[in-house]
Amino acid sequence: MKNLYLFTLGSALVISMAAFAQSPSPSEPKVLSDGAGAKFRRVENTHGTRYIEIFLAARDGKAGKIVAACYNTMFTSRGIPPSRDTAPQKNVEGLNFGKLKQEFGVLNASLNGPKIWTPDWSEFDAGVEREFNGMLATWVAQLNMGDGAQSVEKTAPYKPNTIGRKSRLGWKKGTQVALLDDSEGNTWILKGFQLGLKPQHDYKTFLTVGASHLVKLPSGWKFRSKTLEQDLIETPENGVATIMSDELFNVYDKTGPGMTNYKP
Repeated sequence: MKNLYLFTLGSALVISMAAFAQSPSPSEPKVLSDGAGAKFRRVENTHGTRYIEIFLAARDGKAGKIVAACYNTMFTSRGIPPSRDTAPQKNVEGLNFGKLKQEFGVLNASLNGPKIWTPDWSEFDAGVEREFNGMLATWVAQLNMGDGAQSVEKTAPYKPNTIGRKSRLGWKKGTQVALLDDSEGNTWILKGFQLGLKPQHDYKTFLTVGASHLVKLPSGWKFRSKTLEQDLIETPENGVATIMSDELFNVYDKTGPGMTNYKP
C-alpha cells in the first residue's frame, strides 16, 4: 500500500483537473471520465478530519499513458460528520483492492492514508462520487502516472516537487500548525498528517515533539509549531504547487511568494 496524499505527489505525477477530463474511449474504464463536468466546491471546518484516498489506475485510450483517478472521502456531498472521521478503521481495513480492480476494470487500485487534514477550509473541483466498502469518496483529480507505473510510489523525503493543482486552502487565525524551515530559508506547512493503518503517532503530540520523530531531518532544517496570528491562504500561482513529504509520509506545502499570502 502506498502512502502519499493527492496534493503531495512527485514531479513525475501531473494532476489533470476537470477542464482536461474527457469521456473515455471504448477501451478505457468509465472511471477515467469521472472528472468530466466536475464542479467547484468549498468545504468548511475541515481541520482535524480523518480521510483516505483511493487511486484507480488505468491506461488512457487516447494517449496510451497510465493515469489514475483519485477519490477523497473528505469532500463528499455528505459533508464532514460530527466524528470528523470519513474513513472508519474497520471500513479501511476491509478494502479489497483486488476486488476493486475487477469491479472498475482497472490495472491497479491503491490506498493513501489514513491521514489527518490540517487546513480549516478547502476549495477544489469535485467530480463523480463512488462508494468503496461503505465509504463515499469524491473524484478530485486525475494523475499522470508516467510510463509503466500502475500505483502511486512514495517520493524521497524532504525533496521538493511541483504539481499542477487547481485548489485553494486556508488555515484560520488561531490554528496551531506544524512547520519545517529548510536550510534555504523556505518554510513548509504540514497539510496531511500520516496515520496509516497502524498509527504510531497522533497529531496533537506531533505538534509538540515532532522534532524528535523526524530523525532524518536534513542538516540545517528545523521543526517548529506555531499558532497563526492571521489567516494563511494558499493559492498556488498559475495552478502549480510546490510540495514535499517527510520520512513519516506526512505532507507539506511550501509557503511564501507564489504559494501563500505570507510565510508563517
